Amino acid sequence: MSDSSKKTLLRMIGHEYKSGGYDKAVLAVGSTEYHGEHLPYGTDTLVAEHIAREVSSRVNGLLVLPSLPFGMSAHYSSFPVAVTLSTETLMRVLKEVFDSLRSHGLNRLLIVNGHDGNIPAIGAATREYRAHHPDFKIAVLEAWWETAGQLVPEGTFEVWGGLGHAGEGETSMMLRVAPSLVDLKKAKGVVPDLPLHVQLIWTFDELTPYGATGDPTKATKEKGRLMSDALVSLLVEFIEKMDERDWELLTPFSS
Repeated sequence: MSDSSKKTLLRMIGHEYKSGGYDKAVLAVGSTEYHGEHLPYGTDTLVAEHIAREVSSRVNGLLVLPSLPFGMSAHYSSFPVAVTLSTETLMRVLKEVFDSLRSHGLNRLLIVNGHDGNIPAIGAATREYRAHHPDFKIAVLEAWWETAGQLVPEGTFEVWGGLGHAGEGETSMMLRVAPSLVDLKKAKGVVPDLPLHVQLIWTFDELTPYGATGDPTKATKEKGRLMSDALVSLLVEFIEKMDERDWELLTPFSS
């Protein structure tokens, strides 16, 4: 696999794209918002981009698009600084990215989402777009933090299943992705008392005074490695299977 397989399109030279045999793309969608005193504002973007790059380095023909660094972060805006788009704006941006790819014959897209506030926009935009353009195939890793928790060995996490904004799981991933940007000495979080089964709509300052939930003090680089490896392996296997089927449904209707 060529060196260009690890580059985003942003850093790619024209001849590298033309000779790369790209027939599909991966898009990391993140956010820019407060992640406690111990993680960078771009955590969601950096983690999603890391996953995208690692998958691309193991899959032929997968183009890494420049990451989207802004998402729907209104519910985190009580902590400075959150740069937020509305859900409607994010949907429009996504659809115009889809249009751009489709116009160049890149009709297979994997989206790696790094932020909870983006989930409604991604869900609506992708479903609406596919209804009008069924030839454009889309797959989404919607919530890597939940998926990773299901893939790593039982007992990996010590608090709240590793969940939380800037919590044990996300901080562990950042220790794997960009350890120089993590300051564990400043790590502090709280597990909020949320109801079961019914979703209570919150603003983040109602859940924590620290800008972080969960327990980031339990984070380790090894936990981050386990999460990263599991997610990348999952997505590589998924794409290889989808390529074999020309990105058609995994379970076709029987005649």
